[in-house]
Amino acid sequence: MKRVLEPEVMDTWEETIAYDAMDFTEVNQAFVEEAIALSSDCATVLDVGTGPARIPILLCQRRPRWTITAIDLSHNMLKLGATHVAKAELGDRIRLDYADAKSLPYADASFDLVISNSIIHHLEDPLPGLQELRRVLKPQGGLLLRDLVRPDNLTEVERLVQQLGSDYDPHQTQLFQDSLCAAFSLSEIQQILEQAGFTGISAYLSSDRHWTAKQVGQA
Repeated sequence: MKRVLEPEVMDTWEETIAYDAMDFTEVNQAFVEEAIALSSDCATVLDVGTGPARIPILLCQRRPRWTITAIDLSHNMLKLGATHVAKAELGDRIRLDYADAKSLPYADASFDLVISNSIIHHLEDPLPGLQELRRVLKPQGGLLLRDLVRPDNLTEVERLVQQLGSDYDPHQTQLFQDSLCAAFSLSEIQQILEQAGFTGISAYLSSDRHWTAKQVGQA
């Protein structure tokens, strides 16, 4: 099945609210568990494509000495994220920046850990963004990337969409379907990782709909 692009930025308030209302609790918790195992108890972290900042909040609640810079290209996502961060009283440890992953405003080797959850499928060409992630990651730093994997055919897309059940409204269901069709295959993402210079890191299927690529940081 050929890849079908979707908009890079989810920036309307309707889309922002619809996305935030989707129940990613289990997925986010699993991502957080893996992230905290990849770096030391005291770390500077970059979260690329943070959306409404749910993952940085969970991370800071688990790792009291972590500081997180969380970026997004959606003003509305950052606005909603700021509300969540303030409610969690974590404004001193979570910094929200409007920034483009393809041109990060940070110095080389700035972060102990770089993470990104479900953002790469939004990029028409993720290579520049992955090269930037590698640039700002410290040598031997930790890395955790996860995203949807594109199904082989429309029948598989429909099967995965049907698994959502009745908890999601039609707009949320359409967002999920569009994301599946915009995602990369496992072989495609592995090739891009290698082109970006992430040698020795292999992408693997971590669920029936996700791929993961990670590297344990060396203190």
